[in-house]
Amino acid sequence: MASAEADSGRTVTTDIPARLDRLPWSRWHWTIVIGLGTVWILDGLEVTVVGNIASRLSEPGSGLSISSGQVTGVAAALYVAGACVGALFWGRLTDRYGRKKLFMITLAVYLAATALTAISFEAWWFFLFRFLTGFGIGGEYAAINSAIDELIPANYRGRVDLIINGSFWVGAVGGSLLSILALNTDFLAANVGWRLTFALGAVLALVILLVRRHVPESPRWLLIHGRDREAEEVVSGIEREVERERGESLPEPHGEITIHQRRSVSFLEIGRTIFADYRKRAVLGFSLFIGQAFLYNAITFGFGAILTKFFHVPSDHTGYYFAVIAVGNFLGPLLLGKLFDTVGRRVMISSTYLLSGLLLFGTAWLFGRGSLSATTLTACWCAVLFFASAGASSAYLTVSEIFPMETRAMSIAFFYALGTAAGGISGPVLFADLTGTGKVGDTVLAFQIGAGLMCAAGLVAAFLAVNAERRSLEDIAKPLTAVTEKAKAAAKGGPRDVTPPSSSAA
Repeated sequence: MASAEADSGRTVTTDIPARLDRLPWSRWHWTIVIGLGTVWILDGLEVTVVGNIASRLSEPGSGLSISSGQVTGVAAALYVAGACVGALFWGRLTDRYGRKKLFMITLAVYLAATALTAISFEAWWFFLFRFLTGFGIGGEYAAINSAIDELIPANYRGRVDLIINGSFWVGAVGGSLLSILALNTDFLAANVGWRLTFALGAVLALVILLVRRHVPESPRWLLIHGRDREAEEVVSGIEREVERERGESLPEPHGEITIHQRRSVSFLEIGRTIFADYRKRAVLGFSLFIGQAFLYNAITFGFGAILTKFFHVPSDHTGYYFAVIAVGNFLGPLLLGKLFDTVGRRVMISSTYLLSGLLLFGTAWLFGRGSLSATTLTACWCAVLFFASAGASSAYLTVSEIFPMETRAMSIAFFYALGTAAGGISGPVLFADLTGTGKVGDTVLAFQIGAGLMCAAGLVAAFLAVNAERRSLEDIAKPLTAVTEKAKAAAKGGPRDVTPPSSSAA
């Protein structure tokens, strides 16, 4: 690694990104997946439990004076609102202070808020800590997706990111089955079962927090922020571990990048980069997030209410149905993930969005005609969400890899917060009102809105998606700190200030 001093920082030429991308898959990468990815399981557990216990919370003897509509509407919207605010708040800190520090702090916030939800004694307390739980989760989305993309080799980045984000639905399966036990008053009192489900979430978060201590800081982040010696130590340690596991030397890396190290990037520069230099990519990001956020946050939050209201499924049996569609959701990223690295991003993102939207239109039509039962509606949802979950996971992958390194966490936060606010805050409230009327036509309308937005996002992806498969992050979007050949020569010629050029949209 070569470096040259400059008044405003150091100019460094390094092969660290190439060394990370040329690594074969190893046990070390599995530790990253387990340490960072398992938090989505907790998110899935949280959201599913709340949706399934809504009817029990509204019953006398639950310990809370709250209605089912408030749980699936107000509480759900507050959870999503907290996640949006948290994403923006923690996202900025993640880019400034590092991935590791923030993914430890945000998990601790989630843990504390979940534990305090378990002891709710009034509706306002429940609402407050649902907001704060979301606040922690929103920060996790920004910090975790940044770290994963920067640590996983380019050849595997797409499938790994999809499977990790899709693991939300493993938690959903657990939440569904757990809610069955929690709602069974033969085992647990009505005011105890739902509290234990939240307490379990806090315990699992504590276990993940302990495992996560062994995940290193992103070498890419260290490098750009003037800590290149630490970056070298981290990468060298990873290489030694992989070589010991494989019993052979690693191939030589190909490619170097020269950067001008900086401690921070201003909000103005972040905004200009995302909305001016990369405006087409910004449109893509917003479209993907709005489509998937409305479908999931607006409709799946009310799935239990649809079963009980229209098909008279007992409230303590809705978990079985939700477990089935959760399995379908996880199978989508699991089985389709590899295709995002082989067939390519553009084809797979657009097709998963379009297919899920068209299947949802079909489901709405059948529901409106009265042709579905609880079982066949669940089967339709499995088909819709098999494709939708892969598409939704690819939205997080997309915004985490198509913008410059210095803005990565904040980019994820921007698109998650704004897209989710559009579909995730208004969605649950609107959908709770629509299903609350008990009119089939209102529920059909909600389905059609979600389907239309998914199809629209798919069409946007068909034209604007970036072919990022198997490419280095620095190749997809050059870092703001990257310098040109002219700037390199200036840095070598003397201690003059070297100002990297602004990025241009691809």
